[in-house]
Amino acid sequence: MEKILVSPSPHLHTRTSTKSLMRDVVIALLPAVIVSVLFYGWSELLILGVSVASCVLLEYLITKYMLKKSCTIGDMSAVVTGILLALNLPASTPWWVVFIGAVVAIGVAKMTFGGIGQNIFNPAIAGRVFLLISFPTYMTDWAKPQGFIGQSIADAFTGATPLGIAKGAGAEAVAGMDYSDMLFCNIGGSAGELSAIALLLGFAYLLARKVIRPYITCSIIATVAVFSGIFWAINPAEYTDPVFNILSGGLLLGAIFMATDYVTSPMSNLGGVIFGVGIGVITMLIRYFGAYPEGVSFAILIMNSVVPLINKWCHTKKYGR
Repeated sequence: MEKILVSPSPHLHTRTSTKSLMRDVVIALLPAVIVSVLFYGWSELLILGVSVASCVLLEYLITKYMLKKSCTIGDMSAVVTGILLALNLPASTPWWVVFIGAVVAIGVAKMTFGGIGQNIFNPAIAGRVFLLISFPTYMTDWAKPQGFIGQSIADAFTGATPLGIAKGAGAEAVAGMDYSDMLFCNIGGSAGELSAIALLLGFAYLLARKVIRPYITCSIIATVAVFSGIFWAINPAEYTDPVFNILSGGLLLGAIFMATDYVTSPMSNLGGVIFGVGIGVITMLIRYFGAYPEGVSFAILIMNSVVPLINKWCHTKKYGR
């Protein structure tokens, strides 16, 4: 006799599934993936291939042979983790370092907690932070783009990141930077940071498909703008301006694709705003006063740990009340 599940009404049905949501995220990531491959070429293709293949294979092996559960790779969540991990790495990252990042992302940050829906921390961010702490030389080797778009275009870009330049030489060193370069092809950085336009196109697609809500992303961007605007107004020679902080580094990539992860973000709209404000504040504190030039990854992980408390304070209204 088959097991009958009994639950109280209302019984809500929808065509949305985990697989369909993950498929939409993959589609939204395509502009950023295409730009990264065009500018970094075969090296970026190798990183993407190793990252995605490793994440999918590891989830399959852990699910089948360690957890003794049915295979979950069909929901495409491992594919999304692999793509996001690859976009968070420099294009010069060795393949074995990418594999270690996948082990941490899937084996530690995701499957240790029981798989999708039960992990506390965003897997791709956890893998990236582990690699940054463990292999700082590889994770800060910002090679010049040498892809399929032509040597003349690649020569226009320097190996250092804008945030790294500002951290080392001060805000005045990047004061004359053309922000149009950041919109279309950011100067230096991980593969996913190259084009703000590509990331914003993905954001628009996710909003149109109602995959994510804008509260978290917009609150992060608004907080960064207000925080940096205050300090920039006080001392523009030392602190970078709001537009620079929004377009540089991994802010848009993190705010759009990783902070909005269903599992590791608050359930309510108010909770999402608090979550986003926290990420924005921590990011700018690290950028301005911390040892690292970038703080988005650390900020997301820290706020991931606070999500249970936020959900307790800002729980959604029960049906019928």
